[in-house]
Amino acid sequence: MPKEKEPKNELILRNRLKEARAEQNLSQSQLAEMVGVSRNTISSIETGQFNPTAKLALILCIALDKKFEDLFYFD
Repeated sequence: MPKEKEPKNELILRNRLKEARAEQNLSQSQLAEMVGVSRNTISSIETGQFNPTAKLALILCIALDKKFEDLFYFD
């Protein structure tokens, strides 16, 4: 009988992008245009399906006038 795997202690990157975008009254499309990506990319980041590159994460911080740690955190 196979052993059960122990749960991994993985760090999962989460974000507050949707909340920060809403504070600025921006649509996903508007934010996407500001940072040079598709609306689908913004949606995928907000839902946790996609983690942005370091470069894109920093561009998002600049666009939303937020510090990195205000937008991204580990869970």
